[in-house]
Amino acid sequence: MITQADILNAKILIVDDQAVNVQLLDYLLTTTGYLAVSSTTDPRVVAPWHEQHNYDLIILDLHMPGMSGFDVMNALKPLEADAYLPVLVVTAQPDHKLAALEAGARDFVSKPFDPVEVLTRIRNMLEVRLMHRESKNYSAVLEQTVRERTAELQRFRSAMDATADAIFLIDVATLTLVDVNDGACRMLGYERAQLLALEPERIGLGQRADLRAHCRAVLAATVRTPELLETELTRQDLAAVPVELYWQLQQGSAQPTLICVARDISERRQAQERLLHMAHYDSLTGLPNRTLFFQTLAESIELAQDKEWRIVVLFIALDRFKNVNDSLGTAAGDELLRQFSSRLVQCVRIRDTVGRLGGDEFALILTMTRNQQDAVLVANEVREALRAPFDLDGHPAALTASIGIAMYPDDATEPETLVKYADTAMERAKQAGRDGYRFFTAGMNVQVLARLDLELALRRALDENELLLYYQPKVNLTTGRISGAEALLRWQRPNYGLVFPAEFVPVLEDTGLIVRVGAWIIDAACRQIAAWARSMVGPVTVAVNVSSRQFVEGDLEGEVRAALARHKVPPELLELELTETALMSNAERTIGVLERLKELGVKCSIDDFGTGYSSLAYLQRFPIDKLKIDIAFVRDITTNPNDAAIALAIISMAHSLKLRVIAEGVETRPQLEYLRRNRCDEIQGYFFSRPLPADEMGQLVEGGRSLPPDPNQAAEPPQTLLIVDDDVNVLSSLHRLFRRDGYRILTAATPAEGFELLALYPVQVIVCDQRMPIMSGTEFLSKVKEMYPDTIRIILSGYTGLEAVLDSINRGAIYRFYTKPWDDIQLRDNIRLAFHHYWLMHGTGRRVGDPGEDHTSLA
Repeated sequence: MITQADILNAKILIVDDQAVNVQLLDYLLTTTGYLAVSSTTDPRVVAPWHEQHNYDLIILDLHMPGMSGFDVMNALKPLEADAYLPVLVVTAQPDHKLAALEAGARDFVSKPFDPVEVLTRIRNMLEVRLMHRESKNYSAVLEQTVRERTAELQRFRSAMDATADAIFLIDVATLTLVDVNDGACRMLGYERAQLLALEPERIGLGQRADLRAHCRAVLAATVRTPELLETELTRQDLAAVPVELYWQLQQGSAQPTLICVARDISERRQAQERLLHMAHYDSLTGLPNRTLFFQTLAESIELAQDKEWRIVVLFIALDRFKNVNDSLGTAAGDELLRQFSSRLVQCVRIRDTVGRLGGDEFALILTMTRNQQDAVLVANEVREALRAPFDLDGHPAALTASIGIAMYPDDATEPETLVKYADTAMERAKQAGRDGYRFFTAGMNVQVLARLDLELALRRALDENELLLYYQPKVNLTTGRISGAEALLRWQRPNYGLVFPAEFVPVLEDTGLIVRVGAWIIDAACRQIAAWARSMVGPVTVAVNVSSRQFVEGDLEGEVRAALARHKVPPELLELELTETALMSNAERTIGVLERLKELGVKCSIDDFGTGYSSLAYLQRFPIDKLKIDIAFVRDITTNPNDAAIALAIISMAHSLKLRVIAEGVETRPQLEYLRRNRCDEIQGYFFSRPLPADEMGQLVEGGRSLPPDPNQAAEPPQTLLIVDDDVNVLSSLHRLFRRDGYRILTAATPAEGFELLALYPVQVIVCDQRMPIMSGTEFLSKVKEMYPDTIRIILSGYTGLEAVLDSINRGAIYRFYTKPWDDIQLRDNIRLAFHHYWLMHGTGRRVGDPGEDHTSLA
């Protein structure tokens, strides 16, 4: 700021060739208080003096001899770098004023002088000059300061960029990044501009609320030691970088800055993980060690308590492992343990745990259902994994294992107790002869021992020829004669007698023996076909069941070709029955195999159809000849509308695809007639014959046994009336009443009998009582409506409640509702109308007015 003293101390030079003018101006200035006034009448000294003294103001006359004021200003210009001449010109000629200003003068004074004007102009020019000088000096200071700060910042930037740590500067007001160092760019994989454009939250520094909390925490800290926080920052490639952060708040400037320093601790984390792994995992096998195994078991039990799961512990000890160490050395023993641990891991699911408890002792933690059989399967897989010899540097080694099994919560609820009990069970397995397993619970051991005994007996049965085939006839529903047979496996177990498949086939499946047994069945069936063909029985088509495991693991095509060639059997006499699961296990391979067998002449059918995929898509893809309706849909086919609908849909679908249909499990005449009437092609079941030994089956075929004839083969079936009533007196009365009209009258005392009669005979009109035990008339007729929608359904009841009438009508199950007691003439007329309605609706030719019209119809 310019003060009065600054103005009065300003250096002033008066230049005029007339001494009187110089004296006048000097006097005027000195009396006013100016302290540094100089003067000269020689204009030639002005430039040198100004270069020496740097005057704040030069009062210059323009008209001087030898050197004009214009020449003086030209001499002064090189001395002022910014071309600012502190010159006040004095002239009596008005036209020279503008020229003076253009030459560089800052102002002018006219002659003669006006003292007030002169002093005012002098003061104003001095203020401007001093302010200009002060601004120039301040700019120079600022430039110097900027240069110094720039150098300082450059040194700070170099130091920031030289460190391996990442440094982030965050504006406290906006909570955005204002600067980062090269270490941050290297750590996170961004360019500096990219990184500054991101929100701190995006790279993992925290949300805005977290950053404000860091500011408050730093301000409130009484100790300057920064608090270290471990977290993870996010790289540009979304990888996580573990870091150690500390925060600092810079408050020295007008704009406070939050400083965050991040140090990469990846190597330290890796070292910690290695130490943790060494503390919890076995160094030889890489499996969880005893400590981690017990921790995992405790966690599994805690979870099982909430989920009501069963936890199974298998304690496994290698039998005679010491012999390997003693004979081949500890290095070979270690290699054996490594190889065994690898096989062991492959025996369990991902969610299960395998651990090494020490030496040659291992353990498994299994989470499974309430069926202990799952534990047996895993134990068998472990035993099976040991059967292949181990290669110990060229030395083959065969081992077995003894396995103990304990279960939570059946045996114990504490991890230590559970493992101890499994260890105890393992010792029992060793005492029993090794290469086996035992449950800790005695009751479970009984079951397991029985299964183990069954498994061993089955292995022996295959070698001792204890297996045999029975044959169940298949019957053609069109001809009524035997069309073939299905080969069914039986086991003649010594000291037990004949064992049925349901008792031992699951064991064959679990153990894998089904593959060998399946090959044996194909060979035995072909042998029997050949024997029948050479005898009076003649050619018989035999169907053989193929399990999914046999299809996947065995060589089905090779086995069939070999058996046919070995016994010289025509391929068309052999039929393979496969389940839908077997077909879909490996669809492309299955299609190839079946197509080649089809070219050979072997027929293929789908067994238990309707219980698996049941898809038109795969029916079109696979080269199959028949569908077999599963017994589950045949058992209640005459009484359950749903089962009947499924069976009829299968028949219709198969025929549309040019496939034949066979129904299994036919045990009654109504089932037979229902299937025959609905165009099923073949049946098998106890109604015709139970499975028979080979010789009895041959006698059955040779004897020409056939089905009973269809009771409805007349050229024109009679008009049939079904009466259902639990009162035998009512049945008798109605039978007498309608007999005179020439109907075929069927009577049933229960709805079940009614369903059987409906399956056996085509019925046009049904008269049913409403109130019957087990099932009301409305319920019975509702099911009849679904299965036999063409029938005319009538309720005859002594119960005339409105609710029952409305229920019957609303269900759409009845044609009429009549009450007891009835009027004979009226009821006969109404039944005739019902038959007449039936023939009109279903186009049999019995129309009123036509030749041969229904004699019961009314005009």
